[in-house]
Amino acid sequence: MSSSAPVPTEITLHQTSNRLEVTFSDGRGFAWPCEFLRVHSPSAEVRGHGPGEGTLQVGKREVTITGVEPVGTYAVKLNFSDGHDTGLFSWALLYDYGQNQDTMWARYLQRLDAAGASRDRGHDPVR
Repeated sequence: MSSSAPVPTEITLHQTSNRLEVTFSDGRGFAWPCEFLRVHSPSAEVRGHGPGEGTLQVGKREVTITGVEPVGTYAVKLNFSDGHDTGLFSWALLYDYGQNQDTMWARYLQRLDAAGASRDRGHDPVR
């Protein structure tokens, strides 16, 4: 990441609305539902180790963020209520997620629908 890339100036976890809000040094701010960040975690568990190896995350509608831990000066580790805590969300990744949230969410919902899966727990596709 270049030194001119936006970095967070404020990070706020809104527990009532289950949203993480980040304001960046260029004045732009983004807010994501916890579910969005969980299903788009940059972890190997979610993305896999290579193209096409990712795992569709289902039943995450009610997931919350239980902790936000800084990782150096470049990222945060988010701890989720379902025990997931292995993804490192870099500033550049969060900024990208902010810019592309609507498209990413629509693509996720399409993948769920195609798999016959649900955002709700206990409604996994029949295998």
